[in-house]
Amino acid sequence: MKTNLKWLNDYLTPGLDLSEQAILDLAQQIELTAVEIEEVGQAAAKQDGLVVVRVDEVKDHPDSDHLHITQVFDGQEQIQVVTGAPNVAEGQLVILASVGSHIIDRESGEMVKIRKAKLRGEVSYGMLSALQEIGLPDAVCPEPIENGIYVFDEKAGVNPGDDALEVLGLKDPMVDTDLTPNRADLLSMRGMAYELAAMTNQQVQEQQVSEAPVSATQAVDQVTVTSASQSLATGVALSVINDLTVEKSPLALQRRLWTSGIKPTNNVLDAMQEQLLATGQPLAAFDLATLPDSNLTVRLAEEGEVLGQGDGEETIALRAGQDIVLASGSQVLALAGIQQDPNFAVSEKTRDVLLVAGQYNPSLIRQAARRHGLRSASSFRLERGIDRSNTQTALASAANCIALLANGKVAAGQALVGFNQEEQVTITMPLGRFNQVLGTSLTEDEILMLLRKLALDVSVDQGKLTAVIPGRRTDLRIPADLVEEVGRLYGYDNLPTALIDGQSTAGDLTGRQKKIRASRQIMQALGFDQAISYALMTPEKATAFNIGADHPVLALNYPMSSDRTTARQNLLSGLIDDVAYNVARSVKNMALYEQGRVFLNDNAATQPVEQEHLAAVLVGSIAESTWQPVVKEREVDFYAMKGRVESYLENIGIENVTFKAAKEHQNMHPGQTADIYAGSVYLGYVGQVHPEFLAKQKLPAIFAFELNLEEMIDVAKRDNAYQPISRYPQITRDLAILVDADLANQEVVDLIWQTAGQHLKTVSFFDLYTGQGTPENKKSLAYQLTYQDQNDTLVEEKVTKDFAKVQTALVEKFGAEIR
Repeated sequence: MKTNLKWLNDYLTPGLDLSEQAILDLAQQIELTAVEIEEVGQAAAKQDGLVVVRVDEVKDHPDSDHLHITQVFDGQEQIQVVTGAPNVAEGQLVILASVGSHIIDRESGEMVKIRKAKLRGEVSYGMLSALQEIGLPDAVCPEPIENGIYVFDEKAGVNPGDDALEVLGLKDPMVDTDLTPNRADLLSMRGMAYELAAMTNQQVQEQQVSEAPVSATQAVDQVTVTSASQSLATGVALSVINDLTVEKSPLALQRRLWTSGIKPTNNVLDAMQEQLLATGQPLAAFDLATLPDSNLTVRLAEEGEVLGQGDGEETIALRAGQDIVLASGSQVLALAGIQQDPNFAVSEKTRDVLLVAGQYNPSLIRQAARRHGLRSASSFRLERGIDRSNTQTALASAANCIALLANGKVAAGQALVGFNQEEQVTITMPLGRFNQVLGTSLTEDEILMLLRKLALDVSVDQGKLTAVIPGRRTDLRIPADLVEEVGRLYGYDNLPTALIDGQSTAGDLTGRQKKIRASRQIMQALGFDQAISYALMTPEKATAFNIGADHPVLALNYPMSSDRTTARQNLLSGLIDDVAYNVARSVKNMALYEQGRVFLNDNAATQPVEQEHLAAVLVGSIAESTWQPVVKEREVDFYAMKGRVESYLENIGIENVTFKAAKEHQNMHPGQTADIYAGSVYLGYVGQVHPEFLAKQKLPAIFAFELNLEEMIDVAKRDNAYQPISRYPQITRDLAILVDADLANQEVVDLIWQTAGQHLKTVSFFDLYTGQGTPENKKSLAYQLTYQDQNDTLVEEKVTKDFAKVQTALVEKFGAEIR
């Protein structure tokens, strides 16, 4: 929120020091004590040399049909200025950027220096300016730049020679704070005043608005209000201002608005916006004569209802049973607290104004604002919670301000619904709890002093502190909140440091955490680069490469975009998007992995199950050819990826790994995909992404795997540890067998391991032959078996005996022919 410190000083006694260094020190104190600071300074930045001048003479340029030659008076001398402003006229008080002054260029945003210029033969000593040309953004300027230069109102109280930036409020010191959601009180000048008063030992003086003339009728004689439910609005108050005149606001009010980022409109709406900034209470104003019915109703929208947006604009379709609306009869006047129908807005023809202040349900306001994309200054405050104890007072102040500015009369009283007497929030806690939590040695008087700085009503009785919380502090609800207030006002830098008192526990990672971290290290050691993908994607991608059974999709109620609607159930979809991104940028070779969570929603009545998965992709070449003839191009294939999976599983500590031909995997090549098991436990799959799936995105061949880390963590019973290299020699035996063509290699390897004895170290498959000389429906397989004893030299007789057992088992179980 942008806070004008000059305005804020109206609330403080004796007032803040507004010197440059004092403001910087204050900003640092705010950041250390309350909230972050976005920016400190003034709206004018580094512009200078801008003065108020009086236009004494206007003549048409003899050589131009749109330029004018003017003589202006700056309080000391006459200055000739050539301008193309269509609205320049004698007697006006306007802004002059004199020769040597600096303004911000609207196109580039850079500071430029004004120089003497000759326009069509006539010398111009400066430039008559619009507000947009001296630094104010278009969004807050009361008139579009096409209308011409800015003209001061006769009642503005400015004189030739005055510093234009000063009188426009652009030199007022500003602090822009980045508020946290819980500090709704800092969304008003009143709330900010209480906060800074506590920091700087000031006293807050509530602003009293002068009483305006009273109308002959009461508010309830002209309008009434009803509410369908207390759950929609805990209170709604109406006030009526009669016989007013709608016109431009005085400069003093306008400059408060545009320095706060709000565009001035007219005296009624501007006074309402000023009260919003001052009190934090959202208000709505309607032309009373345009309302179809004198009774207003707060209710939920009904089927088929819409909110108008003015002539030529498309209406907003309201959500039946969910949007809170303010209606007059059957006519919807406003989406409560968010936006109103311009057809009932205050205009220059308005003579009687209905002013509405509501305490609407924050949750429903937040949902409606997000649903319709209509966040406003009012909804921003209502979502976070307003001071309910101040609603009627803020409405009365706004009505008086409007009446005084517009020469109107306030109807006596207010029309009300709700406002049932709410008990003030009271917090009771042991006084010693403050020092116990903060580690301080504060006395009772010091604690009470710090809390009373916040204007809290506090007392102590028999060691118990009781604090009555004002309505503006919606963030104070439990004892811990009071401890935080004492801590931040005492100063976090002043809190003592101390060792933890109590039995300490050595920190360590859990077994699960160790496996997850080890997975990343192993994958990086295997040459993969880590990728991090979005957890939200389209429903099709979310389920495209699931492990095992399909699960119902988990869709968001309010997605941020159409391609981020559904929680993912696999990691491969995100990696394939990463591949597509790189391919589009001419990257040919990729080895990417991702370790992250997927979200499975098997039971809509419970929270989704979160599982850790690991996935990777290989694309392109493992080795690229170079000028050296010994280095040849080698494209990735199924076995390149399978080998990396085997290496990963071995290093992570998983035994008894088998690969079985996969029957069916969505979007995977049926002939080049294998399911991965550890014993009987299904871990995941490895294979080639289906060419038809890739062809739709014009992607090259992709080999991939995805594993369920949760299953792997359960299966991996051991941690890999260092094994000393044996000092004793190895003995190898080659084994060639003729077996049935449909016998899987994995079955042969498993049987070898089961029967080879304790000294077998490795089994390497090195040949498959089905050519000439091989019987029909048979194949020849060749293996090398390596034996080694860790503690002694193996003898030939022992190896021969163990090798014979393998041969016998193969013959007996598979009918193998030893070759």
